[in-house]
Amino acid sequence: MVTTSKLSGRTRKAVLLVHVLSAAAWLGIDLALGILVVVALSTEDVSTAGVAIQAVDLFAIWPMFGASVVCMVSGVVLGLGSKYGLVRYWWVATKLVMNVGMSLLIAFALRPGVREAAGIGRRMLNGDPAAVIPSGILHPVVVAPTLLLFAYVLSVFKPWGRIRAAGRVTGPPASRSAALSGV
Repeated sequence: MVTTSKLSGRTRKAVLLVHVLSAAAWLGIDLALGILVVVALSTEDVSTAGVAIQAVDLFAIWPMFGASVVCMVSGVVLGLGSKYGLVRYWWVATKLVMNVGMSLLIAFALRPGVREAAGIGRRMLNGDPAAVIPSGILHPVVVAPTLLLFAYVLSVFKPWGRIRAAGRVTGPPASRSAALSGV
């Protein structure tokens, strides 16, 4: 078993502050992204839609990715330096998987879609009547804040208990019943 050194109280609070602020920044950027996308999709003014969707490309991806990475690294430091660990409790492991998954989605799925939408915004501003913002760009701005809010809930309520406790399977009720029934 790997032993981890606990963070001192002051260091833990500093890392926790960085973790909370980076998560808040990530959520804020996601919400701003959502506002710009809703404006772009709902306005009748082509120039407003074009500018709004181009603004998404200017500020959203790299600041959001940066906030997600800072959140992930500070979360790992907190996990390794506290009683919660990285994969000792279901809520921590779930948040870690969500953070890694969402960070990868930002870099490899959202970035190309935003870049394409920004190109459509440029075409709209240049008067191209065939330039239409795809409605699919609305999905990430609904899903991402929902997942981030779920991560906040996990942090506050810390549900589901330990992943393993003294040789017996613990976890979310659904996985407990599946483990007990042999499924």
